[in-house]
Amino acid sequence: MNDQPSNWVRTDPGVPVIRNVNWGGLKTLYLKEVRRFFKVQLQTIWAPSITTLLFLVIFTVALGRAGRTVMGVSFADFIAPGLIVMGMIQNAFANSSFSLLVGKIQGNIVDYLMPPLSTGELIVGLVGASVTRAILVGLAVWVVMLFYPGVHVTPHVGWAILWFGVFGSMLLAFLGLLTSIWAEKFDHAAAVTNFVVAPLSLLSGTFYSIESLAPSFQAVSHANPFFYIISGFRYGFLGVTDSPVHFGAMLILGSNIVLWALCYALLRKGWKLKN
Repeated sequence: MNDQPSNWVRTDPGVPVIRNVNWGGLKTLYLKEVRRFFKVQLQTIWAPSITTLLFLVIFTVALGRAGRTVMGVSFADFIAPGLIVMGMIQNAFANSSFSLLVGKIQGNIVDYLMPPLSTGELIVGLVGASVTRAILVGLAVWVVMLFYPGVHVTPHVGWAILWFGVFGSMLLAFLGLLTSIWAEKFDHAAAVTNFVVAPLSLLSGTFYSIESLAPSFQAVSHANPFFYIISGFRYGFLGVTDSPVHFGAMLILGSNIVLWALCYALLRKGWKLKN
């Protein structure tokens, strides 16, 4: 009797090939990554949520008391959606940038490379877990904001919230995976976080409308993909935007496809992984 799974075939002796999606292996990898960050949820979910809420408290106290409005809505309502999705994308990056890197540093990268998973399945498992963490952080912040005085975060355009929330998190998850492939120590990942992700997040229009900027700075903002994520996600709650929503949606989708292809090529080649 052959105990080999029915979806395996053999081409050469001793070389099993899975002809269909390895759902069991994909599920195992995904659950492993989710459990990894969930075991320290105080650090990976609740701490980022509290940090994001502190931004809301500080900026509403400092700038929102005088009845200031932006794009026809109160300042608190304006920045709240941006803070939610900013917390989501930053944590998606943090999760995926840690996965392969810690394996390389601890010497157990073989745990990712040896299982019978295709390159695409490996990407889906790692990115899926990162998006899951992002969604959990976003939900935690949103629920607390529902009870925050003076802030209204009632969804209005559901597709925009889902599209920019999920695909924006995916974009940062792919970027984090690329960082995890390239980095050789935690300092490298921290450098990308501090000098790329954090500046692009803070200068993405989360705390201001780019309509108030000079034309040259508006052009710089339009070159920032984070701006379209923030603006599109805010449109889902407020119904107003300072960017072309459908163009931003297609731009984020296209960026995800490009980053997926780059991750796929590097993982398939084993760049900086198979040494």
